[in-house]
Amino acid sequence: MNTHNKKIKIYPFDGIVIGYCLVMIVLIFILGHPLQAYYKELIFYASMAAVAALIIRYIDEDRNRFYKLIRLLYPGLMFTFFYWETGGLMFLVFNHFFDAQLTAFEKILFGINPTIYIDRHLLGVWINEIFSFSYFSYYFWILIFLLVLFIKKDYEIIKSYLTATTLTFFLSYIIFFLYPIEGPRWYFAGQYIHQIEGPIFRKLVNLLISKGAVRGGCMPSTHFGVALVIILYCFKYYRKTGWILLPLLIGLGIGTVWGRFHYVSDVFVGGTIGLIMALLVWKFYPIPPRPKHHVKNINR
Repeated sequence: MNTHNKKIKIYPFDGIVIGYCLVMIVLIFILGHPLQAYYKELIFYASMAAVAALIIRYIDEDRNRFYKLIRLLYPGLMFTFFYWETGGLMFLVFNHFFDAQLTAFEKILFGINPTIYIDRHLLGVWINEIFSFSYFSYYFWILIFLLVLFIKKDYEIIKSYLTATTLTFFLSYIIFFLYPIEGPRWYFAGQYIHQIEGPIFRKLVNLLISKGAVRGGCMPSTHFGVALVIILYCFKYYRKTGWILLPLLIGLGIGTVWGRFHYVSDVFVGGTIGLIMALLVWKFYPIPPRPKHHVKNINR
């Protein structure tokens, strides 16, 4: 098909992906000293913007389902790479982490640091496994949710959801270096008495964290923020699925703190960002009326 004679479709998430890349390039040029220390990051963001632009320009979603899959779901393939790249930008503004400040606030708020309290009083193999499973499940949420929507041909929901999710991710990534937090597993490393033991899912979580996590990037919790966006979309369009996933979301929220990956504040801020982004997208980017065969399921 001749793309030169066909109007190019641009969706809000396209602009957010490219816009985020351009914003990061500008911020690196302004804040990155010395600039040569950030050449890798500059190349990365320029490359990701170029890839997105090429997909928008040359992948005609009306050609076939495979092209539509690539055209609509490509941001979901980029999120992990964007996350990994935040590791090199953690000290773009500040040269230290702010865990001491955040943990002092939480101790005033709760009377104790929750992660220390869990270590002293609550750990147990099976409860560790339950929360580790909830945490581990997150790594499949986005992919499965997008693929299910694609199979069901709910393309407008995909566009809306990706708009809310890209906003949640990218705002969180910017906050990473505006308020760098390394997290309790680093900050309290010398104060924990017990190991978090678990035969299956705790081991899987540890493997994922050891291979893919960056030091820092804890405030806010993108895990909880993005998972909340999925739950909100489920309750809006697939209510039964929302109720099924809700216990996993609660377990995920607790599991981020239980597993020593986040502070309670990280979870709260991440959830707040996800909620606000979803509500803003629903307000300013409304989904066209759904086919009649879906309407009967909405309010169940």
